[in-house]
Amino acid sequence: MENMTENAALSLLRRGDENGLRWMIQQYASYVGAIVRGIAGSRLSRQDVEEIVADVFMVLWRNRTKPLDGKAKSYLASIARSRARNGLRKSGVEQPLDYDSLELPAEGPEGELLIREGRRQVRELLNAMGPSDREIFLRHYYLGETAGDIGRRMGMTPEAVRQRLKRGRDQLRRQLEKGDKR
Repeated sequence: MENMTENAALSLLRRGDENGLRWMIQQYASYVGAIVRGIAGSRLSRQDVEEIVADVFMVLWRNRTKPLDGKAKSYLASIARSRARNGLRKSGVEQPLDYDSLELPAEGPEGELLIREGRRQVRELLNAMGPSDREIFLRHYYLGETAGDIGRRMGMTPEAVRQRLKRGRDQLRRQLEKGDKR
C-alpha cells in the first residue's frame, strides 16, 4: 500500500475496496486535521476535531465516485472546511470575521504565490465593499453561514441577503476580470 498512487487509491475506492480508503486516511489525515484545526483553532476540543476528521473520510467513502483523478486532496480539503464550519456552528461558538487568517492549501511555491496574490486581490476588493456588504459576504463565503442566519443577525430578510451576495459576487467578478486584462 505504501507504493500506491492517489489515482490507484481512488480506483480502489470507487470499486468499494476499503484499501483505497485506508490509503487516503494514511496519506491525508494529518492534512485534513490541519485544515480543521486552522478553522476551529482552540474553539473545539481535540476530540471534536478528531471526530470531524473521521467524518470527512466517512463523507469520502459515501461519495467515493465524486473525486476526480488527481483531485482527492482538494476534494478532502473542501469537505474539511465545510465540516469544520458546521462543527463550530453546532457548538454555538461565535465565528470571527478574520479573513486575513484563512489559509488555502497550495501545491509548491508557484501555487502558494498564486494563492497569496489571489488572496491579496480579494482582500482589497472586499475592503472596498461597504461594511454591511463585506460582513454579509464574509459570513456567507468564509464562515459558511446561511442567508437566513445572516439575515437574523443583521435584521434583514434572507432574500435581501441573497440579493446582496449576488451583487457582491458580480462586483468581485467584474473587478477580478478587469484586473486580469492589465
